Amino acid sequence: MSKTGTVNIQIVTGDARPIFKQIVDGIRMQIAHGDLQTGDKLPSVRGLAMQLTINANTVAKAYAELTAQGLAEARQGLGLFVAEPRQLLSEEEKNKRLNTAIETFVNDVVYLQIPEEDIKARLSEALTKIGRLKNTPKQDS
Repeated sequence: MSKTGTVNIQIVTGDARPIFKQIVDGIRMQIAHGDLQTGDKLPSVRGLAMQLTINANTVAKAYAELTAQGLAEARQGLGLFVAEPRQLLSEEEKNKRLNTAIETFVNDVVYLQIPEEDIKARLSEALTKIGRLKNTPKQDS
């Protein structure tokens, strides 16, 4: 039986990303970290819009993007659920996206003038945390 997943997203008004993209990225991160699991029900469009105090059309756009990316699936009359993981991208496409993400990250940290040693330390911490999260079974609440 699926449970309703708790979506914890912070919308940042000064963020260069559109709000719908912040929602997509936030849900993608929660799936990657195991906070949202396969079969979890996502909040309704209206429910998440009210929670985030944004327009329902923005949430609908984010949900459409999540569905297009294969991260969520609609079930007729039941709502939107976290989809089974599947291999959607070729190795070439994964490498292309990785390179784009790295370029964006590097540009951001250079702009922020963060020392290289701090960047390496924080990146190492983040990768370690992700490794721990992937190896820790989630408890049902």
